Amino acid sequence: MSIRSAVRWVVFWIILALTFNAGIYFFLGKQQALEFLGGYIIELSLSLDNLFLFLIIFSSCGIKPVYQRRVLNWGIFGAVILRMIFVVLGVSIVNRFHWVLYIFGIILILSGIKMFFSKEAEGDYKNNFLTPLLSKIIPISPKLEGEKFFVKINGILHATPLFAVLVAIEGSDVLFAIDSIPAIFSVTTDPLIVYASNIFAILGLRNLYFILERLHNAFRFVTYGVATILTFTGIKLSILFFNIEIPLTMSIGIIFTVIMLSIIASVLFPGLEVSNEHQGS
Repeated sequence: MSIRSAVRWVVFWIILALTFNAGIYFFLGKQQALEFLGGYIIELSLSLDNLFLFLIIFSSCGIKPVYQRRVLNWGIFGAVILRMIFVVLGVSIVNRFHWVLYIFGIILILSGIKMFFSKEAEGDYKNNFLTPLLSKIIPISPKLEGEKFFVKINGILHATPLFAVLVAIEGSDVLFAIDSIPAIFSVTTDPLIVYASNIFAILGLRNLYFILERLHNAFRFVTYGVATILTFTGIKLSILFFNIEIPLTMSIGIIFTVIMLSIIASVLFPGLEVSNEHQGS
């Protein structure tokens, strides 16, 4: 997919989400509309870091772009189902045990701090913990078989390395859902708003991935923006224990400002980290 086509689709999904947001405003009211907008911005910004991990997985496994689209399609389908399960379970737990929100807040703060100081993961994702686990369930063929997820070798069904990559992609989404679902609880616990904002953020991921695939080196500071958002949402949840609540409009403004500043910093200082790498080598 060309960047121009990918940008058009990303804009389409954003407009669709904002149209849905307008529908919420007219039918459910201003408060729910603000909650959806805040949740959508949070989920979309957190999804950016998920996409960077996808880039690492694909590149380290040597998956050509022609095969990536199918993995992304199935990965997004799986994410929609997984997020629904996480939302239902998460909302049920929060409604029954409200104190869980404070634990979620601490987890988000720790995740944000860890993201600030952790370096970009490197290594061969063929050896991630999910692939050996998968090999115990079904044999894995030694090479790619086009876009196929399964092949028969000597009459025995084998999973292909492409399917192993799909498992790694789905596994990474589970890990990111552990952060993103609690993060949106800082805005709302309404199941409809939580799930809808998640789904609209997920639907545009495939097209956004093709943009980041070509331009990811230009957005080197976005990860720090995402880390800041995680920390902020964690603090927002944690201070509820002291009956301190940050207004929703202020939260949306802070989150949007952080992500925009991280993008602007990436554009203004494109070679900063590159030069540091040369100095250390």
